[in-house]
Amino acid sequence: MNYRTAWLVHNKIMQAMKERDGAYVLRGKVQVDDAYLGGERCGGKPGRGSENKVPIVAAISLDDAGHPRYVKLATVATFSFAAIADWAQDSLAIGCEVISDGLACFRAVTEVGCLHQAVVVKGRHPNELPVFRWINTVLGNLKTSFSGTFHALKFDKYADRYLGAFNYRFNRRYNLATMTERVVHAICSCDARPERILRRAELAT
Repeated sequence: MNYRTAWLVHNKIMQAMKERDGAYVLRGKVQVDDAYLGGERCGGKPGRGSENKVPIVAAISLDDAGHPRYVKLATVATFSFAAIADWAQDSLAIGCEVISDGLACFRAVTEVGCLHQAVVVKGRHPNELPVFRWINTVLGNLKTSFSGTFHALKFDKYADRYLGAFNYRFNRRYNLATMTERVVHAICSCDARPERILRRAELAT
């Protein structure tokens, strides 16, 4: 199998996983945080203005014992009130109890019928914030996984697809024996995605 064929198969599978998992929303108690994927490009803009740095929202729901259940990670255009309201509409069930780090835009979750609690974290180390233990753990695992596996990933173009695949695997981690069967079902259930569409990532939703 050559690189082009391998890329196509890989991205078709990830697209199916993304579409399948995108139909679900988080419920109950939910931790949310803002983050960036990607790094600075040689000769490009520095810091958060880098063309390859993509803003994402990470959210994880917890069970009654405070253990992680399901995760939703997705890109947003910007960390604005309107962008977070749109994200919450697609990702959160009405009545969720959302806890965030105090970033002002996360108040937008109340627009879709969720409760919101802000915990200001400025100047505090993550170890001092057990309330965000699980979302910090997920983000750490995500970045370690991506940096160790994908060495030339165009975050600015394909981030949503890779995040969707991460969500799919995480949310089915307790049923690994059926994972292959479920992925095959997801592939067979989604619409056809030819290469020209997959490479135009913004249309492959």
